[in-house]
Order: sequence, then C-alpha cells, then structure tokens
Amino acid sequence: MSDTLKVILSHQPAAPQWGDNALVSFDTDKAVIHASNDANQRDKVQQAARKLEGQGVPALTLTGEHWDLELVWAFYQGLRGPKNKVAFTQTVLNEDDTQEFELRQTVGDWVRDIINQTAEDVGPHQLVARAGEFVKSMAPDQVTYKIISGTDLLEKGWNGIYTVGRGSARKPTMLQLDYNPTGDPDAPVYACLVGKGITFDSGGYSIKGSDFMTTMKADMGGSATATGALAMAIAKGLNKRVKLVLCCAENMISSSAYKLGDIITYKNGVTVEVLNTDAEGRLVLADGLMYASEQKPELLIDCATLTGSAKAALGNDYHALFSFDDELAHRTLDAAQKEGEGMWPLPLAEFHRQLLPSSFADIANASMGAYMPGASTAAAFLSYFVEDYQKGWMHVDCSGTYRKAANDKWAVGATGMGVKTLARVLLDQAK
Repeated sequence: MSDTLKVILSHQPAAPQWGDNALVSFDTDKAVIHASNDANQRDKVQQAARKLEGQGVPALTLTGEHWDLELVWAFYQGLRGPKNKVAFTQTVLNEDDTQEFELRQTVGDWVRDIINQTAEDVGPHQLVARAGEFVKSMAPDQVTYKIISGTDLLEKGWNGIYTVGRGSARKPTMLQLDYNPTGDPDAPVYACLVGKGITFDSGGYSIKGSDFMTTMKADMGGSATATGALAMAIAKGLNKRVKLVLCCAENMISSSAYKLGDIITYKNGVTVEVLNTDAEGRLVLADGLMYASEQKPELLIDCATLTGSAKAALGNDYHALFSFDDELAHRTLDAAQKEGEGMWPLPLAEFHRQLLPSSFADIANASMGAYMPGASTAAAFLSYFVEDYQKGWMHVDCSGTYRKAANDKWAVGATGMGVKTLARVLLDQAK
C-alpha cells in the first residue's frame, strides 16, 4: 500500500458517523474534504489542509473532481508550515494552471521561508543579497542591483538607515535593484517598491518586552513581500521598468546605538526628532522613499510591518492600506479581492501630518498623547519623504505578514499574504 494519501474534494456532506458538519472523513487510502461549492469553500479547503498536516500525514496527493487553481492554492497555503514535512503533489490541474501554481509555490515559499528564518541567519546583508539574487533569477539579463552598507550610506546621504542600524555589529544596508526589460538605460521608471527590512527589532532603548520581541525576526516582512511581488510580476511578463529598494538594519542596543532626543537630518532637508527608538521602521523607509521619488515613478508602493496599531485594528487577516490617492487605493482593494487576500483601508488625511510635532526638529518620529491614531500618523510621517504624496503613492502596513500562533487556516509564522495582490497591481497598472 502506498504511503501517499489521496485527497478528494466532495460537495456532499460526510456520512453521519463522522459527526455533524464533519470537514474531513477517511477511507483506507484516501481522505475526503466535504466543502460545498459556496463562498466559504476556499476557507474550508484551507482548514482541511491544516487538519491533515496536524495529523502528521507524511505525503498526500490531490486527485478527483471539483478542484481548481484557487482551491489547490488554498489547500497548499493551509498545508505548508515552517517545518514543511508533508510531501505534496497534485494531478488535478491542467498545464497552464500547474505552471501558475508552481510559480506561486516558488515565490510564496521564498517569502515565507526568509521571514521564518532566524535573525541570526538573516541579517541586513544576507537579506539584501538573497533578495537581489532571487529577483535576478526571474530575469537574469534584465536585473542589476547595488548594495550600499555601513558608512557608505552616510556618504550617499542615507542617514535614516545608518542611524537605526549603527548600534549593531551587523552593518545597516540598502538594496537598489533595477529591473529594466526595455534594454534602454534611459527608459523611465514605471514603478518603485520600497520595503522595510528590520531583520531584528529589539526596540532599541525604547526596548520591547520579551513577549513582543519573540516575533521580531519577522520585522523584515515588508521587504520580503515587496521582493516577492516584483519577482512574481516579472515571471508573469511585466514589461516596464521597476526599481526595488530595501532599507535594512538591526535595531539593537549598544554604546553606539541612537538615543531618544537624537535628531536626524534627512537628504531632503527634513529634520526628525527621535521620541521613540521603537518607531524605527519609518526612519529607514524615509531613505528608500526619497530614493524612489528621485526616480520619478508613476507608482510608488512601500511595504512595512510598521505599527502595532494596524495589527490591533485588523489582526492578522488583513494588511492595512493607506493612500491619499483614492483611485489607486480602490484598484488595489479590487486586486486584493480578486486574489483572495486580505487588504483593508485605514484613514490617511492631511491633518494626520500635523500630529507629529517636535520642539527641536521639523517633525517627531512618533505621535504622543492618548488615543493617537498611530497607524495613520506613521503613514503621515512617510508622506514627508514622498515628492508627490497625493498621487501614485500607497503605504501597506503589513499586519498579516506573520502569525504568532497557528489557527484553523494558518500554521504559525509567515503567510506570504499580499504578494499576489501587489504583483497584480504592478501588472494591471502597467497595461
């Protein structure tokens, strides 16, 4: 008898002996998922995969009728955990859908794996080098990249990344990647993606408690998401020039670490007083956004695990979307719905830009006082470093990047959520 369990999808309820509303039933060499063809079918299939993974099934294959690409992908999302021990195959998709599924596997696995790995294994330099090589693997002759690290950042004027990362023995680092399928070195840049890459966030001198610090290897999830989105869009035929900028550092405590009350003078002349060293993501992103603005793109997207406020509002099931450009926001929300990924708009208005006062600098890096809209003011902070913040720019606060605990749909750890949505935005906008 084969060790591979066959998994069949049925629209019929399980036999009574399996209990009311049973999701999975079993026969000698097969499991049957009972999920009626309705709006909840994808969720039920993903939940069934979690049940099978939890039982320690060594190998399984999807077979039979009723499967389609989205259901196979939902099953795989639920099946895949950080230990990734289940051997998976499928015989239910046609050639084109199999190719699309395998691309999602390749990109999704890369994103989830690099987020799940330890901060010891993925420091700033490792992150940018691996991201650069991963994107380059999708189009070797059309991708070039440059890595800037340590004091070289200061020479280029990237003071935010340097300041946040100077307290670590591992040098702060910036990736500047250029995907140019046109072959013309003077071709206009259609879009820029900017990612926050804090490979470990202790909080600095505004130190986090242990319970909040345990997941901070995942504070580079914005960089991973942006990298995955570009890689997927390239593999699907993106035909316009796009630049990827990753702003990477460890936020550590040492005698050389930045302190509360420090003032950072940015390349565009904006001065920022540090009121909270745990609000460091916006300080590194500012450099990336300025570099991106210099490219004069039509579309500028930044991705960051930026605030606890966004996660408090939306949990792990949605990324928070901020933009002054309503048309761009609506297109992105539509893309998320089509891709079956969670994205939800939170408010961003001109008055939020006035909620970051400083007595010593132009703005502060944190809003102070009770009931402050922390996610919105963080987005507003970023707007000071976008040349035309009212058009073509959106900020994604990646609340759903990482789950501290498993639930009925997801294993503990990284989810890869948002990659397909942003790839679709790049492709749709480029048409």
